[in-house]
Amino acid sequence: MRTIVIYWLLLTTLLPTFSQWGIIAHYQLNKAYIARVLCQNRDKPQLHCDGQCYLAKQLKARQDKQDKETTERVQSTPVLHLFCQPHVPFLFRPTWVSLVLANFFSYHLASPVACVTSLFRPPKR
Repeated sequence: MRTIVIYWLLLTTLLPTFSQWGIIAHYQLNKAYIARVLCQNRDKPQLHCDGQCYLAKQLKARQDKQDKETTERVQSTPVLHLFCQPHVPFLFRPTWVSLVLANFFSYHLASPVACVTSLFRPPKR
């Protein structure tokens, strides 16, 4: 049972990789029908298209679908910030104003280590 699950997960993981090969295999198996019915250039036998236009269109459609799915997946992925940066505004003051205000205000710059230690604590016994 375990090997069946492993093979199933492997197959479902690798299936999008083999989708282009599936399109090519379908083309090779049905080449005569595609050249006779689905080819855009079936009225021009001198081009020797033999349904390659249909194959190119199918491969391009599959690639566009994969690109769209990838773009949607990337845009919907949440962003997780794993760092903490203190917000320190830059204030420009002339020197005589900062001398007067130095007695009234003080700034405490939090270190990034304080942010991390507040998140991660050892277990309590």
